[in-house]
Amino acid sequence: MNERMTKNANAAGSDHDHPSVGAVMERRSTDSSHLTEPRTFVRVFTGPGTLEEVTAWYERLLGVDRDMWFTYPERGLALAAVGGFLLIEGVEETVAPFRATTGTLLVDSAEKYLTRLKAQNAEILTPLHRVPTGSGFTARHADGTVIEYVEHRPTPDGR
Repeated sequence: MNERMTKNANAAGSDHDHPSVGAVMERRSTDSSHLTEPRTFVRVFTGPGTLEEVTAWYERLLGVDRDMWFTYPERGLALAAVGGFLLIEGVEETVAPFRATTGTLLVDSAEKYLTRLKAQNAEILTPLHRVPTGSGFTARHADGTVIEYVEHRPTPDGR
């Protein structure tokens, strides 16, 4: 596992409620504008205090290190990405609103996909808004699938 990510993730605190403690952001790539195709994430929900254990399990399974770890204090969540999995830690009350979303697509431009989806008469469930990693929105496709679209951009301090 990336030593820098591990050190900073552990700095967030080892207590079980660390998602609400303060913002922590570690990403291998801070800007998704270079993507030539979306990166698909399958969502995996995990209980309080289990993100490190679950992350390590997926790292062993896939043979890759996590490439993203961050807290989302406003929502009481902590998240990590390992390969095609987005691991989401929180208590049931904080993860419940996210369970109806089938998956997440990391895209080069959220605005571009928002325009495409509107042109295809998709239902925009959550309008474009700021998220810890950049911006995103949630849409229901014509077949009923609910997908979160996000773009990553560097934070003001470059993370």
